[in-house]
Amino acid sequence: MKTSLVILNWNGENFLKEYLPTVVEFTQNADTEIVVADNNSTDNSLLLLEKNFPTVKIIRLDKNYGFALGYNKALAQIPDSEYFVLCNSDILLKSDAVSPIIKLMDSDKEIAACCPKIKALKNPEMFEYAGAAGGFIDKYGYPFCKGRILDTVEKDENQYNENSQVFWASGAFLVIRSDVFKKIGGFDENFFAHMEEIDLCWRIKNLGYKIVYCADSEVFHLGGGTLEQGNPRKLFLNYRNSLKMLMKNLAPKKLVLTLYIRMCLDGFSAGVYLLKLNFPYFFAVLKAHFSFYGNFFKLLKQRKLLKKEVKTYEHKEIYDKSIVYEYFVKKRKKYSDLCQTK
Repeated sequence: MKTSLVILNWNGENFLKEYLPTVVEFTQNADTEIVVADNNSTDNSLLLLEKNFPTVKIIRLDKNYGFALGYNKALAQIPDSEYFVLCNSDILLKSDAVSPIIKLMDSDKEIAACCPKIKALKNPEMFEYAGAAGGFIDKYGYPFCKGRILDTVEKDENQYNENSQVFWASGAFLVIRSDVFKKIGGFDENFFAHMEEIDLCWRIKNLGYKIVYCADSEVFHLGGGTLEQGNPRKLFLNYRNSLKMLMKNLAPKKLVLTLYIRMCLDGFSAGVYLLKLNFPYFFAVLKAHFSFYGNFFKLLKQRKLLKKEVKTYEHKEIYDKSIVYEYFVKKRKKYSDLCQTK
């Protein structure tokens, strides 16, 4: 089989029941096998699959390994596919989203990973927060998307209907060459969940490959299926994993100053949470930093190992300004506004 579409599931029975039929329907002509890797669910996910989806292959994991390690373990059991499609259980398809991407990647061997246009399932006219039309980061590691800057999500008015290079592809629906995934060692298992796809794509970019947005492919994402937006646990993972990502992948000449400024910005955020008496958020940021400090030398070792394979640290898809400053001070809340500042 050329392509394996893999859904990592944990207690997602309702999602599978609702959205898996659309994935089956619109991938049956795409030379694609569908696999559900189950993170030891305690609901009736497996019974549902066995009864209602006999063509879907099941990989049973012995415990909940989270997103990063769960996918690493699952994809290691799929040895022969040329492409992996990582698909969230809360993704709905209305058309074949796989074939246009595979066609694009087949045309250029330098494209290591690709993402579709990701729309909001509950509001299909809008882009979806976790991916939109492809991801970027600013100079301090804050992520944003073409179609979503911080908390402002754009309406899809065909303004991003051309294929383009991006910095990261959302893990909600990510297509990656299997040999590249294996070459870089898959996801960083210490991330557990959140931002691991940005770290993965950054490592891929540092090896000289392209990450591309395919405008001819479209999916609809519910979002918030595991941890809802604003959950303190999610906030902790995002702050911690962002620092880890910077430590591992930044250019040597930018590392010290960028980390220092980022820590100051995080400290300011924590102060704002404290002034608002939002103690769960305050302690989430504090906990994230202590976790980062506790793993500093381990991350330094990882960085040294990765550095041996790096071909370039320079990427035009890293926005050379502060997205936070542009958003709150300059009031630039659309990707097109940012393009005008370059």
